[in-house]
Amino acid sequence: MTKFDGIYQDMIRRIMLGGIAEVNQRTRHETRAIPGMHFSVDIEKDGFPLITLRKIPIQMFVAEQLWFISGSRKPEDFLREFTKIWDDFTNPGDVVTVAYGYRWRKHFGRDQLGLLVKLLEKDHSSRHGVVVAWDPSGDGLGGVVKKNVPCPYTFTVNIIGDRLNLHNIIRSNDIILGTPSDVAGFALLQCILAQRLGVKPGIYSHSISNAHIYDTHYFAAEEILRRSNEHKRIILNLPLKTFGRAEKKDRKLVKEIVENLQIQYHPLEPIKGIKIVL
Repeated sequence: MTKFDGIYQDMIRRIMLGGIAEVNQRTRHETRAIPGMHFSVDIEKDGFPLITLRKIPIQMFVAEQLWFISGSRKPEDFLREFTKIWDDFTNPGDVVTVAYGYRWRKHFGRDQLGLLVKLLEKDHSSRHGVVVAWDPSGDGLGGVVKKNVPCPYTFTVNIIGDRLNLHNIIRSNDIILGTPSDVAGFALLQCILAQRLGVKPGIYSHSISNAHIYDTHYFAAEEILRRSNEHKRIILNLPLKTFGRAEKKDRKLVKEIVENLQIQYHPLEPIKGIKIVL
């Protein structure tokens, strides 16, 4: 198996065997959960972390991440052409109020992502490359009820030894549906930032405060634990100037990145019947 396949299978095994089973008050679903779960993958050495133990839609996370980079918060603006994943979280004005990219680039009165690039361009040794999506004025803590609040709420980027590393911190992760897409999406962001800054991608780290599996996904977890796939590592080769093209919502860019991954992607069959819990 790929390095990430092995990590992912181990996470599921740990949760299913040692996770605490409790009913969540908001969703009314039982989950098995473990606090403080963490893993790291060396993208340069281990390859791009795209799960192969079941097929996932590549176009979904690629388009989503490019939409984030653009700073948009309206799915009709580029994203919906490729995936409807955020449609459940729009308000009556067809706006995702907590869209990550919008929070990164506009919401707090400064372009955090743009400033990150400028900072590391000027000083590769800086340890101040922190981008935040969580708004303490209204997110969580029993405040305003929203359809969604950020799960990956902050990430840190630094360059060590001419390799760009990204540490993604997630308050809550649905391991079956959320984790594979989150990991691939933010690893893609890491590779895009590395290309923009003229360095190689290094360590992708993923820290979860509450790592859980829903009761309606137990069957999928058990199936994944039974699977094994002899798959070569996946090497992502980005088109030139990916960051700038994403900022401009270049629709051709989605196809180019997807095709590069798709030609290398030989996953096992998808697991049918996995539904998102809202």
